[in-house]
Amino acid sequence: MSNIIFPAEWHTQSGVMLTWPHEDTDWAGALEDVLECFTSIACEIVKCEKLLVVCADVEEARERLRSLNPERIIFRQVMSNDSWARDHAGIPVYLNDSPRVCDFTFNGWGMKYPACRDNMITRRLFELDAYAPGVRRIDMQPFVLEGGSIESDGCGTLLTTRRCLASDNRNEHMTCEAIEEFLGDALGVRRILWLEHGHIEGDDTDSHVDTLARFCSEDSIAYVRCTDTSDESYESLAGMERELKAFRRENGEPYRLMPLPMAERIEQGGRRLPATYANFLVINGAVLVPFYNSPLDEEAALVLGRAFPGRKIKGVNCLPLIAQGGSLHCVTMQYPQKFL
Repeated sequence: MSNIIFPAEWHTQSGVMLTWPHEDTDWAGALEDVLECFTSIACEIVKCEKLLVVCADVEEARERLRSLNPERIIFRQVMSNDSWARDHAGIPVYLNDSPRVCDFTFNGWGMKYPACRDNMITRRLFELDAYAPGVRRIDMQPFVLEGGSIESDGCGTLLTTRRCLASDNRNEHMTCEAIEEFLGDALGVRRILWLEHGHIEGDDTDSHVDTLARFCSEDSIAYVRCTDTSDESYESLAGMERELKAFRRENGEPYRLMPLPMAERIEQGGRRLPATYANFLVINGAVLVPFYNSPLDEEAALVLGRAFPGRKIKGVNCLPLIAQGGSLHCVTMQYPQKFL
């Protein structure tokens, strides 16, 4: 049997991918604000590793990032529907220690939004030699999978939500058992921890796990805890907390749970936006944490500092991102060693 490893996010990385916003995306009305946010994220990434920028216009993106080390930035001109790289990017695995990019179908979060361009990005990047020599693409289509819907501990355990991964608007007619078998073959997963609860009001991804609960090590999970019983998300998040407490590692021991604060309520046009501190990004030597101009920002940073000892904790203003329903982790995809 082939040896497949789906690395955890804290595995040493070669770089991170960003899909650069442009005027033909939903960002058109606030493009300058979101470009400032993307530039801040890019700046922090380039301090630590390479950056792959997928963009509609290389010269425009290059000009925006002109102050950063050009030797660490790879530009590739590819059209996109939107900028949520976490969900349309390929998933990195090692097959017998060789780097492979699994290219799943992205269908716009269950056919909610156009995704024809986004679904072609990974294939186009291989055509444009964006990856390091020796990296190969594995065609996993038509199976639908978004990177934000799964969390790997790097040791064969996957954390996900049934509401998303088993939804009828993704892999219709597939049972959870069939999904487990498929991902076992595709990602080397030996077991899946299915969350039945967990939802943040305003989220339209069908409860991506990277908005709710994240592995921080093989034995620890950071998760969103809501203590306000009047909050619309309270019951669902309380149910998730009970499930997390009941989960066990493969050796039978419970996980070390690290509660993150529920982000303060942010509204736009009377609609609640799904701000969450669980949407952090681990990079080499650092953890980038979404900030929302709130006193709770520092509390979240302290929790993640304990979760990732020895790594610099850096906050990034993500208010422009949350206006479109996502945050920091949603716009990034990390690639481990040998990929870029």
